Amino acid sequence: MAEPLTGSAGVGTAELPLRSRLSFAAGHFLNDLCASLWFTYLLLYLHAVLGYGHRLAGALLLAGQVADGLCTPLLGYETDRSTGCGRYGRRKSWHLAGTTCVLVSFPFIFNPCLGCKDNTPQWAAFIYYLPFIIIFQFGWAATQISHLSLIPELVTSDHEKVELTAFRYAFTVMANITVYGLAWLLLNFQADQPDRTEHLGVQDVPIFRNLSLIVVGLGAVFSLIFHLGTKEKLYPPGSLPQLEENTPLVQKEPTSPPRPLLIWKDWLLEPAFYQVAVLYMSTRLIVNLSQTYIAMYLTNSLLLPKKYIATIPLVMYISGFLSSFLMKPVNQWIGRNHSSAFVYGAMSFTDKMANGLAVMVIQNLHPCPTELCCPACVSFYHWVMVLVTGGVAIAAVASLCCIMVWPIRIHYHGPGCREAAGALCQREVSWQGWLQGHSQPRLWGDPHDAVCLRGLSGAGTSYGATESTEGASPSSAVN
Repeated sequence: MAEPLTGSAGVGTAELPLRSRLSFAAGHFLNDLCASLWFTYLLLYLHAVLGYGHRLAGALLLAGQVADGLCTPLLGYETDRSTGCGRYGRRKSWHLAGTTCVLVSFPFIFNPCLGCKDNTPQWAAFIYYLPFIIIFQFGWAATQISHLSLIPELVTSDHEKVELTAFRYAFTVMANITVYGLAWLLLNFQADQPDRTEHLGVQDVPIFRNLSLIVVGLGAVFSLIFHLGTKEKLYPPGSLPQLEENTPLVQKEPTSPPRPLLIWKDWLLEPAFYQVAVLYMSTRLIVNLSQTYIAMYLTNSLLLPKKYIATIPLVMYISGFLSSFLMKPVNQWIGRNHSSAFVYGAMSFTDKMANGLAVMVIQNLHPCPTELCCPACVSFYHWVMVLVTGGVAIAAVASLCCIMVWPIRIHYHGPGCREAAGALCQREVSWQGWLQGHSQPRLWGDPHDAVCLRGLSGAGTSYGATESTEGASPSSAVN
């Protein structure tokens, strides 16, 4: 049976070899490739290439975001309680199932509707694409959840967990650069064709079809590397721990009487929960809306040749990646903390729903409902990039200022509070940051009233709780 996680130094465990770390990081490469293609080119492909209306394109993207948002917590719940397929580990079993769903569904999204003709109604095309999008999003979520939840099973120390996450992020960067680089190559290889035009149209269907097929094929190779090179700990039948919602993610030897736990109902009563939700949702909206509408802005507002839908996003992504190195001192100045699994799941669901709804609203406000692009749409995408993303950025700054002026304080109210702390029925911690990293809480009041969050800073499991600990001991991240 696998050794229990200690969440600390990982004494007595061998460091994961470099080959194993690289093979693990390769396991999310297919997801990253597909996500880059999905957000950057889906609306452009459906509207400018296939000629579908703005509302249909927005509805399909919204359906995908809703499916992803619903599948993520449900799959997290199931992956923790499954036993795997035979002698194949439970995480890798779900990863394999998710990868298969992505491989068989994603190419159909970037291919014309089979059997559809010029006079086929658009609602029929919606019905055609919807099942493939749902299957794709189910597979994407299953792959993401299972891959992230492998981290605490492969390594035990915080340092190794951070290192695995860094390897994973490096492959995410590679995936985005790969998609934009492939798009640039395919668009430039078309230069020698006699029917080539400077603007997108139905003649560009082969470009997006080939791009999706290359992405799927390349991702399949990296997924194979992951399954061959990653060894998951196996649990004998009947020995899998059955964790409940209020079970701490990091198990350790009890050194004091049990402390009360924050469960999901308690979080809904916390003002801090909504403070962080607004900030996280705003930052994700800025990134995803910019990525979704940059190609439309380049082709319809700036009237640039279609080759720039690959080069400009590539430059933007590399610039954003380089600027991320500046965030390390900023994080150290602001401070960082952990969030529980429920918090992560709720933030992820809010992020996906907000993105889908925002795109749907923008698509319904388009001034050219029956044309690919009328003169009014030239300024429309300009204002989308300026007003929408700028307005969301202002909301993000306002929420951040609110957090810094009124620091996040988590209150615990429960019957076990009196038993654990005598007459004090409220425990609170003030954080000077949010969502990720490692830091010690700053105590308000007696040290015995500290509530230390333990859980996921990335993803992986659907269960989780907040454990009360004595003093201001740092908690271990399970990413």
